[in-house]
Amino acid sequence: MTNTSAPHFGQVFVMDDPLTLGPNITSKLVGRAQGIYASASQSDWAFLMALNFAFMEGKYNGSNLSILGRNAILSDVREMPIVGGSGVFRFARGYAQARTHTVDLKTLDAVVEYNVYVLHH
Repeated sequence: MTNTSAPHFGQVFVMDDPLTLGPNITSKLVGRAQGIYASASQSDWAFLMALNFAFMEGKYNGSNLSILGRNAILSDVREMPIVGGSGVFRFARGYAQARTHTVDLKTLDAVVEYNVYVLHH
């Protein structure tokens, strides 16, 4: 990290967050969003995301979707590729669009909406 680097450049974060149907913490829990993200840009707020949606409910129970891509968090909409999956989502390909719903600048907690478009067998 240098004096001219973007804030937090090089930091790695691990997540295990609730995956819900809606933006409220009281929304129905359908799985977990688990993975790692690293601040990978020296010039802006962009993360390298390695993210799994691990489903624990309904017909997707036990299945996973895997996302790997760049997340420029200050953009209104960020598109990241679906690179695979397991269970129902075996051989998955597609993309996810992320939109920040809310963010708390004091805690840096955020609620992010993901719209996922996926083809699978």
